[in-house]
Amino acid sequence: MAKFFGNLNLVMLVGLLLAILVIVAIGPLGDQVNGLFRWLHTFFGVLWIGLLYYFNFVQVPQMPNIPDEAKPAVSKHIAPSALFYFRWAALFTVITGLVVAHLTGYLVQALVLQEGYLLIGIGMWMALIMAFNVWFLIWPNQKKVLGMVEADPDAKASAAKVALMASRTNTLLSLPMLYCMVNANLGG
Repeated sequence: MAKFFGNLNLVMLVGLLLAILVIVAIGPLGDQVNGLFRWLHTFFGVLWIGLLYYFNFVQVPQMPNIPDEAKPAVSKHIAPSALFYFRWAALFTVITGLVVAHLTGYLVQALVLQEGYLLIGIGMWMALIMAFNVWFLIWPNQKKVLGMVEADPDAKASAAKVALMASRTNTLLSLPMLYCMVNANLGG
């Protein structure tokens, strides 16, 4: 058992297969497809927002406390890996959310903030802004900060400020966005 649980890829594969088995076993095909995309949307959303909170509540505040000789472990190994999952989770959260909205029949109504779809629409627009921030503000600037892209010290300092502001904007938006997503079925 220790060998199995020591292999994250194997654990994730077995978990995925188990989830698919449950999805396939419980309902009509239409419900299964929608259920599969809802589950994927939730999975990627938890990964995305979890990493957003990790960066904002753990990594960024702790960086000044890390000895200089240990900082490359974070900037060369941990941060690039976490940013990989962060940006792809953002993209897949948005894609699967749009698929769910389409399959459920409210995509256009939500995006135009039609009455009855206001909460989910606001949540969707906040998520779209947040995903934009991830791909077009946080990621390009973090590449400079982490030395993945050539940048002089002033450019790195400027990039760090932009990335931090975009990340904090996403943290701010995540709270009302999550409220909208969780309570959208209550109307609005």
